[in-house]
Amino acid sequence: MKPGASTFPPGGAVEVSSADEGFRGSYYSATVVSYTPKSSKYVVSFDKLFQDESGTRPVTEEVEPSQLRPLPPAELSKDEGDFEEGEKVEASWNDGWWVGEVVKCMGKGRYKVGFGEKEKRVFKKGKVRRHWEWVDGSWVDSLGRNQKSPLLMKKQSSDGMGSDELRDGVIVEVSSDNVIKEGTLVEVSSDEDGLNGAWFSGVVVEVLSEGKYLVEYSSLRADDDQMFLREEIDALHIRPNPPKIAVSGRFKVLDEVDAFFNDGWWVGIIAKLLEDSKYIVYFRGSEEELEFKHSDLRKHQEWINGKWFSSSLSI
Repeated sequence: MKPGASTFPPGGAVEVSSADEGFRGSYYSATVVSYTPKSSKYVVSFDKLFQDESGTRPVTEEVEPSQLRPLPPAELSKDEGDFEEGEKVEASWNDGWWVGEVVKCMGKGRYKVGFGEKEKRVFKKGKVRRHWEWVDGSWVDSLGRNQKSPLLMKKQSSDGMGSDELRDGVIVEVSSDNVIKEGTLVEVSSDEDGLNGAWFSGVVVEVLSEGKYLVEYSSLRADDDQMFLREEIDALHIRPNPPKIAVSGRFKVLDEVDAFFNDGWWVGIIAKLLEDSKYIVYFRGSEEELEFKHSDLRKHQEWINGKWFSSSLSI
């Protein structure tokens, strides 16, 4: 949404995210009360949060445009089969929808959903829905499918600038099978405890059989500290180096970013703006908050089905 422009009219139904501690990663349904062009902020009235125990006085709050999204259309939440372990979902809990990950399929329509490394709860299927991101006026799911308006735009090769394009935070690439080859600069993730949400840079030394790669890390050394560490990586944990996206001005509260520390890029959320172009970044996996300079942050991007996706808000 452009600054000063109202996307959500008064009376419209929305979902609201929060940067407040204890509510990060959640969406609560609300109704737009008003919009102030001068501040570019909305006043919303929550549907299930009340100021009194009798439930007669809804909580009202002034929020940033980046905290709002429309209600996900009902057809996006229709059952399309069982959820899979590792799938990003939203679970109905404490009167809101909380973004998590299926850590175990319990059988009989029940799923254990993890919210970071510490909190795990079991939900029935009716209390779990697929997670969709609201990106540039379209709903995009974790598989890269989009609804409403086209997100992926190919550049005409006749303009002499190549076949890939970055527009409105969406980059279209060829498939990962063609992109990742010997000599490709890549980033590698890990499922090990304490490393979830981190990406480490490296280079593909050899393409192995069955979608596996031998990677030499750029900053991680072997146990003897004589050489850089080499590991065999499967296709699910490797991606090309993300393209650089210029950030106009400062990041905003609730922007999803990657923060560089401990030799890797760690996925987090801007929790607070500080002076001197510094930020407090919240990491859901460890529930930590750390301070970073602007130069140590980059806009978070997802590599999905051979394409890069980036949004201003992705909790």
